[in-house]
Amino acid sequence: MMGFYINFKIMPRTLRIATRKSQLALWQANFIGQQLKSHWPDIDYELVPMLTSGDKFTQSKLQTLGGKGLFVKELEEALLDKRADLAVHSLKDVPAELPPSLGLAIICKRATPYDALVSMKYSKMSDLSEKARIGTSSLRRQSQLLAWRPNLEIVSLRGNINTRLEKLQIDSLDAIILAAAGLERLGLQDNISEIIDPALMLPACGQGALGIECREADEEVLNYLKPLNDGLTASCVQAERRVNALLGGNCHVPLAVFCQPIANNHLLLKARVLSLDGQTLISDEQSGPIETASAIAEICAEKMLKKGAQQLLAAHS
Repeated sequence: MMGFYINFKIMPRTLRIATRKSQLALWQANFIGQQLKSHWPDIDYELVPMLTSGDKFTQSKLQTLGGKGLFVKELEEALLDKRADLAVHSLKDVPAELPPSLGLAIICKRATPYDALVSMKYSKMSDLSEKARIGTSSLRRQSQLLAWRPNLEIVSLRGNINTRLEKLQIDSLDAIILAAAGLERLGLQDNISEIIDPALMLPACGQGALGIECREADEEVLNYLKPLNDGLTASCVQAERRVNALLGGNCHVPLAVFCQPIANNHLLLKARVLSLDGQTLISDEQSGPIETASAIAEICAEKMLKKGAQQLLAAHS
């Protein structure tokens, strides 16, 4: 395959990029398109924007909609129907299992992987009042907030980033929690009061990273995409996704998994499963050389399963 890449002859063509219609998703798709053009000046790209199930039902809580892939299914259908050549995803939205014939071909360099406190009243988490009203739609965030401070009032918050920022004022919220990467990508980082310490709030699987999905048999597209892959991010995210798969989790349950590089070419992997009220916590962490990422993930998942992680997750699936 590598030899095919080295001898790859560039033919002028337009690559069709499937994307959600949100401002952030369009930014991400255009970012990938520009990255492709920087490596292959003779190609062009066009966006194929679409609404996903997760975008259509913004008044419902994600966990009540059921199923997996609420933010990727329609994009994957466009790939399968050959209406698109690749799809750009926020990796935290991508289920552990992909449809047959599709693959997560590329994992791009990770941006800030942590969550951010956004508040007009408080500059840091430790300043929050005991019964502060916090907006989030994420069970992972909710459970970790309540594990930290059980008396916080969690208010369901759906919508795109700008909608959530507006609701901070409209719904009289004391603060909201958003992914730092999304705010930074849209130039909204001035809204960040504090990047939340992962010791308090461990990120979601794949948070801060972009993934590119395409048809596994489309060698031409795969070769265009190869320069965009970041090996270190890929090792970290693959470990996270392996834990996620082995525990049977998805982005709508209180599961946090985060892997990061540490000294001497090693990785540190941490995982948490919580009850919705945050009062039950199962966790584990493992470390080892980068090349053992998959083995580290399997050890971590095995230990958590023995502690009852799957049963705890099943209660919220």
